[in-house]
Amino acid sequence: MIRQAHQATTKLRCTRQKLGALGLKASALESAAFVPAGRQCAGLEPGFGLLASGMKHAASIAFGCLVVLGTSYMVCSAPVITTGRLLEEMTDLAGLARWPEPAYRTMQFSSYDRRSTTAEAPGWFSNADGFGREPIPGFLKVLREPRDGQPGLYLVAEVNGPGAIVRGWSAGMGGTLRVWLDPAAAPEAAEAPPPIWEGPAYEFLARRTQHFLKAAGLSVDAGDAFVQQDADYLPIPFARGLRVTWEGRLNELHFYHLQVRLYPPGTAVRTFDPRKDLKEFEPQLRAAIAGLTKPVAGPAGEPIQLEAEIAPGRSWSWSPQAKGPGAVRELKLRLRADSLDTALRGCLLQIAFDGSQRPQVEAPVGDFFGSGPGVNPFSSLPFTVEPDGTMSCRFVMPYEKSLRIELVNYTAAPVRLEGSVRLGEWTWDERSLYFRAKWRADHDLLAGAGVLDLPYLVAIGKGVFAGCAAMVMNPSGVPTAGGNWWGEGDEKILVDGELTPSTFGTGSEDYFNYSWSRPDLFDHPYCGQPLDSGPDTAGYVSNHRFQVIDAIPFEQSLAVLFELWPHNRTPGLSYARIVYHYARPGTVDDHRGLMPSDLKVPLLPAREPVATGGAAGAKFHFFEDLQPQATAGKVQTAPMPLASRLRLTLWQAEKGAQLKCTLPVEQDGRFGLHLVALHRPEGGIVRVRLDGQTLVRTDGTEEIQLRSAHAPRLLNVHFRPVQLTAGSHELVLECLQPGPVGLDYVWIRKP
Repeated sequence: MIRQAHQATTKLRCTRQKLGALGLKASALESAAFVPAGRQCAGLEPGFGLLASGMKHAASIAFGCLVVLGTSYMVCSAPVITTGRLLEEMTDLAGLARWPEPAYRTMQFSSYDRRSTTAEAPGWFSNADGFGREPIPGFLKVLREPRDGQPGLYLVAEVNGPGAIVRGWSAGMGGTLRVWLDPAAAPEAAEAPPPIWEGPAYEFLARRTQHFLKAAGLSVDAGDAFVQQDADYLPIPFARGLRVTWEGRLNELHFYHLQVRLYPPGTAVRTFDPRKDLKEFEPQLRAAIAGLTKPVAGPAGEPIQLEAEIAPGRSWSWSPQAKGPGAVRELKLRLRADSLDTALRGCLLQIAFDGSQRPQVEAPVGDFFGSGPGVNPFSSLPFTVEPDGTMSCRFVMPYEKSLRIELVNYTAAPVRLEGSVRLGEWTWDERSLYFRAKWRADHDLLAGAGVLDLPYLVAIGKGVFAGCAAMVMNPSGVPTAGGNWWGEGDEKILVDGELTPSTFGTGSEDYFNYSWSRPDLFDHPYCGQPLDSGPDTAGYVSNHRFQVIDAIPFEQSLAVLFELWPHNRTPGLSYARIVYHYARPGTVDDHRGLMPSDLKVPLLPAREPVATGGAAGAKFHFFEDLQPQATAGKVQTAPMPLASRLRLTLWQAEKGAQLKCTLPVEQDGRFGLHLVALHRPEGGIVRVRLDGQTLVRTDGTEEIQLRSAHAPRLLNVHFRPVQLTAGSHELVLECLQPGPVGLDYVWIRKP
């Protein structure tokens, strides 16, 4: 027995050496599970060695025949966390439906205002979070004060133990970022190993994928799989720790997020190698790109067709004939109604698992899919909305015994439902989680009278936060984002009773992966802005972000808050939102069951343009007041619910025709001219002349395509400044391609 124990000790020493060769912590072995010999762990054979476990490059360590008190044992450790495994997790929606193994925590290092500490302490709503000249630098520590004109050195992130970078974001951070994985005691010392990154901060936070693909010698078109707006999701694991510093000037922009997974001590992690990993894990890399950019549902049976005519005030429901366990792998719905926007908001989707009297899913149909209000096409990993109104959900929804899908028609008109559901197998166990998605709306808010924390979700229980969507009706009269922006407030995510959020953001658009309150429409695998009716960020807006590789597990509680903080006082604002998450049975939350009064699309009120923000000092002239005359094509005042006065001047423009009006100017000077015009799929193409001179847009073009990809939008068209004298000036729109031309107003201001 002594001899056998000595052999086992020798094998343990060898195993530690192999772990070291992999860049793993030897303590991973001590935390491994011991299984009696004769039994096998999944993917392992008895004996000593490095063996594949389940996936091609996920390794497990085992050594055999360790004799303790006369009993023979072997060691079975969890699969090693590698870059390849993390790439696989990027598309693993089924993985969200089980408590993660190994369990991890997610936290975010960011440039949030350090005066914000806890909810009832002074400074909770402070907002100096990366603009420059903050009272307290937005970093963990000042490592070197700036002096003699030289930039300072600041600690961005520091982790002791295993983990992984899973997301970076920046709005344009300058300076130099240095990133060390498994850093030495003094990583900045000359003899210490070099950082894996030393270069422009923004390039690492928001554009690192292409750099590391090049370093690995790969020529791969990743599309938008990793780089999504101003964020980059390329995962970077580390075995023993992380250290990130920034060298830069505090008086310059330095907005940043760096989201990190923290694994339990002893978790076996193989540290990212910039020269080797992406080449070694190229199959997983390419699979992730394909899965993210061309998403499909997981393994499931044939589609089960769903059809119904639902009368006003009536409901429809469906349950599978076979009892569980099982899982919804794909749900497709399409509504048909005389007023589709009304139906998508007024038909309530409820999904209940295992007989729950509180449905785990409760949301208007359109808003559940992140499209509301109306049909706003986009493609993402968990959701797709097609232009014809077909909406698909690929979030996996497991149940142990039963499933019930119900639609309630709270509108005043009949609605036709068409769709399908695909079910798959599921092994229900103690790690299984229910899918939950509960929508809420606050209509008629007085926004901007003070900052508010709007609750997205407060839950007590165990689960995983997987993202959210916001649907805003913003009735601001300011025509520019500088002035009509609704989302200056930060996200605050508090996990397991913490008082200071472990995720503290720097602005609502930053959470949704874009910057500077841009009105652009975009969609990516994890985020999107499919709706922004304008002008700029006024009107109807919808944003979403899905957290998969950057999901946030919670063991006891979760609170997700977003500050409501518009640039200006805005009465009548509506703010709806939905949180996608998973939770163990018995989890409770703060959701109030929805009422018919919640299920409405709030109408934009009539509002006069306001000269503030980016439009400070502007003079506004409505086209209907300028009495335009057309050389051809009908001109009329037509109702338009997006327009400032709920009506606009509509010209059925013919090619070569002109629309003429007189523009008054009160004083001499150099002015920027801006046109607020309707854009829609069938819109015309025009150019604008002022006193016979063609106006050039700020992007250098002359043609104005008054067209949108799908829904109508009311957008600014900005022209380069021109010199004008006081008096009347002839403003002419010339039609280059026929189509309707909708004109709200023109505004001029000195730049």
